[in-house]
Amino acid sequence: MLIVFDLDDTLYLERDYAFSGFRAVDRYLEARGTKGLYSYATALFLDGVRGTIFDGALKALRVEIAEELIQELVRVYREHVPTIQLAPDAIACLSALKDRHELALITDGPSASQWRKIEALGLGRFISKIIVTDDLGSDYWKPSRKPFEMAQGRRDPRDCVYVGDNPGKDFVAPRALGWRSIRICRKDGLHTLTEDDVAAPAHVKLTSLVDLSAALDPRSR
Repeated sequence: MLIVFDLDDTLYLERDYAFSGFRAVDRYLEARGTKGLYSYATALFLDGVRGTIFDGALKALRVEIAEELIQELVRVYREHVPTIQLAPDAIACLSALKDRHELALITDGPSASQWRKIEALGLGRFISKIIVTDDLGSDYWKPSRKPFEMAQGRRDPRDCVYVGDNPGKDFVAPRALGWRSIRICRKDGLHTLTEDDVAAPAHVKLTSLVDLSAALDPRSR
């Protein structure tokens, strides 16, 4: 069986990456005389702000917001070496499955960021095929079928499973290709409370990867 995993909020908590990035940006600004970004950025993130966190943090710090500065902070954030760890259930799951099934990864996001996450998490220990969709170009980000077709190769689609967390994009392509799909709803995941896509819901919903082996059993279908 081919089991393909999503990365963010499936194998680790995405918010941990965000907090790691905020620390890197905080250090960058502190070296240039501005202290305190981390606490403001974290608070904004926990309040649900996305896309304008650095603008909001700089405003709170009374720092002039210039486009060049924002772009530099985004660069530091995306290129930092993250301090993140696989979720305990992910370690147990990957360890149990790696010698019995082919494991792969399909992940969206800026290529530089995703590869740094992959390296920091040591996923090469478990996963033989890794596809960062940004390496293929924006036309092939999820929900494009292309990365899933690449992962599937010549396998029967009935022998393929995708495990992800985001109902807005994760399950459209694998379902269209005839794969089985499993949604992970972690307690602190960013999409845990997002409603299922009624056109392409996951076949199974779990709160932990500890339960994945049982969900893969054909008798559970």
